[in-house]
Amino acid sequence: MVASARVNEQSARAQAGRPGSASASVKHTRSGLLCGLAAYVAWGFIPLYFHAVSHVPAPVVLCHRIFWSALFLVVVISLRREWSFIWPVLRNRRSMLLLLAAAGLIAVNWLVFIYAVISRQVLQASLGYFINPLLSIFLGMLFLHERLRRLQWVAVLIAGVAVLNLALRSETIPWIAVTLAASFGFYGLVRKKVDIDSLHGLLVETMILLPVALVFLAFPAAHGLSPGTLGLLSLSGIITAVPLLFFGVAVRRLKLSTIGFLQYTGPTLQFLVAVVIFHEPLGGAKLASFTLCWLAIAVYVADSIITRLPQECADKPE
Repeated sequence: MVASARVNEQSARAQAGRPGSASASVKHTRSGLLCGLAAYVAWGFIPLYFHAVSHVPAPVVLCHRIFWSALFLVVVISLRREWSFIWPVLRNRRSMLLLLAAAGLIAVNWLVFIYAVISRQVLQASLGYFINPLLSIFLGMLFLHERLRRLQWVAVLIAGVAVLNLALRSETIPWIAVTLAASFGFYGLVRKKVDIDSLHGLLVETMILLPVALVFLAFPAAHGLSPGTLGLLSLSGIITAVPLLFFGVAVRRLKLSTIGFLQYTGPTLQFLVAVVIFHEPLGGAKLASFTLCWLAIAVYVADSIITRLPQECADKPE
């Protein structure tokens, strides 16, 4: 995905001197921005969907999500004739082991998020996704030997204080926020080591999880759902895959720095959904932790801007 974005950026630069290329480039970027916003807005409002099926046990919702996502992705990839991109990965033992680990991590992430919505703890979930990008930076340092700049260290430490504050000042440990951030952070780390895009990778992961999901759905606990509920659950495949399709377009058409800024749209909307629609209480401990988290994000964004400005000035033609 990263390589694809870089290739497209280089291609855009190469066409800069051609007639009409400036107009085409603006349209290209604008459509990418709209697709990126569509993806993150969908992820931001996804708690509303899981709230609609909150009367169904979380494991049952998870198994339906796996089943319908796998089915929908098979149809999409067949229509797009993209199986040739997947077969080489299936024949690679290392890639399959990594995707097996990724499947376990995404299953944990999905289950905990569904539970967070059902148990009216969306604020904790949004905090986890605010922390996740900063945790990913830290994991990159630990496992990929990436070096953190001074301001990045400050941002990571502030995010750590935000979690510690919530743990010390709340009655319970904020395990939902920590689990969501950690599972998605390690998921990104594992997926970075596999040469496959997000949509194709998700198909392989859901197919790995599918046998377990089908066995669980065969138990009586998963039966007795009304036709209306089954209809809602069948939409989980579309709700899971469509934002990924938009995201794939955005990654190909936007700078990675723009994607980095857009990623905070999702948890911000989840925060608003939790407070405005679900009326979750925003106590002093939670508010302090969110404030610290927003401060950490501001430091991270400032570092990105400061670092990128000299590079963009150097790239400008004289």
